[in-house]
Amino acid sequence: MSNRKLFILAITAALMIVLSVVVQWHISGRVRSIDSKQAVYLIQGLNPANIGAITIGQEPNTVRLIRRQNQFVAPDKDNYPASTKEINTLISSCLDIRTKELYTSDVSNHTDLGVTEEDARYIVKFFKSDTDTVPFSGVVIGNSAEQGPGAYVRLVNNNNVYFSEESPWIKTNTTDYMKQDILSVKGGDIISVDIISSKDKYTLKKQDDDSNTIVLENMPQGKDLKATDVKQVFEALTSLRFDDVMSAGKNNMKFNRQFVCRMKDSTVYTLKIAQKDNKTFIACSAEFTDTTPVTKKPGQVDSKEELKKKEAELLARDSAGKFTQKHKRWLYQISDLKAGNITKNISDLLEEKPKEEPRKETPPPT
Repeated sequence: MSNRKLFILAITAALMIVLSVVVQWHISGRVRSIDSKQAVYLIQGLNPANIGAITIGQEPNTVRLIRRQNQFVAPDKDNYPASTKEINTLISSCLDIRTKELYTSDVSNHTDLGVTEEDARYIVKFFKSDTDTVPFSGVVIGNSAEQGPGAYVRLVNNNNVYFSEESPWIKTNTTDYMKQDILSVKGGDIISVDIISSKDKYTLKKQDDDSNTIVLENMPQGKDLKATDVKQVFEALTSLRFDDVMSAGKNNMKFNRQFVCRMKDSTVYTLKIAQKDNKTFIACSAEFTDTTPVTKKPGQVDSKEELKKKEAELLARDSAGKFTQKHKRWLYQISDLKAGNITKNISDLLEEKPKEEPRKETPPPT
């Protein structure tokens, strides 16, 4: 073999060694990269300010929320305002989904993983406008992973399926995205409650200002009050929530009952009550009944206590006006339990007094 051929073989062998080292370094580098790969967010670069509409779930049970100026509303609930807190929680839950591993890009695997739109556990879509038919972002959340707390997830516009670090929980009812609390007063601040219906009218009130004892005006002789039932009626407004809502403009119901709650601060809350198809609906309003002007005489210096009293009165008056303004356009469906408390007839609260046993006289000793 000539020296030239020996030289070529030597060069070739050297190049193979270098190539082998480069390949091994590249492969080991990829392995290290995969093993040490940090979790990344599934949705990246989404600006919540660009969201004009949101859908949750699939037809026919899709929740739809649309932006009206600076607030989201629910069009299938006559554009009742959504809770800003709940909307922020929903968006954050989607933006916080983190993934580490690509599982598959094959669409044929989507059904088994529960990440088709028909089979998904949750699907959230974000649109730039409520008139758009194609979302610009969103997530599909499928079955829970075989191991660990995560789930199979993908973007709505992408076939890549990933393992998520955790399995998000998404609320799926329209009312979940509303502030369902209507009113919450303190039981100790209630003076009296009037229940008015076509059958009867009665008043429950505190025995006196500092008492927790509830009495019935014009208590019938020979009767006692059922203490538990009376308390439930008297304190019905300590926690009042709705299950559903509709526009008052759709009102074709007969409101033949009223529940009137009088507070220590001169606020009076009135619920007009209607029942239809075994459901109970209420219309709410409030009035501040103390019409005495809050004034200050020239040169008068009020004490701290007097200033606090005047401030509390002004706040209560303002609060009553805001309450009526907020609720006057809406009818609320309430739970059967709460409805039972505000529609009790007087006969439901009364029971016979226990008859006194005749005293037995002890015979004198013999």
